[in-house]
Amino acid sequence: MALLVAVIFVSTSCATILGGRRTAYQKTKPLAGQPQRELRWGFLVTDILLGCPVCLVVDFATGAIYQPVKK
Repeated sequence: MALLVAVIFVSTSCATILGGRRTAYQKTKPLAGQPQRELRWGFLVTDILLGCPVCLVVDFATGAIYQPVKK
């Protein structure tokens, strides 16, 4: 049971869970010369305030921490 709770805690993060569907733009790293993706600052601050560095890693790895394409 403790292992299950640990796995759930480690694998969750704010932007990944609450950020909605991730777009291809968020998942794809920009090439050289392309503009950089903008962060979702609210989710970044929340992950930091929760004191969960693993959450930050998950958000950045999934691309959920980045803003979707602006229209």
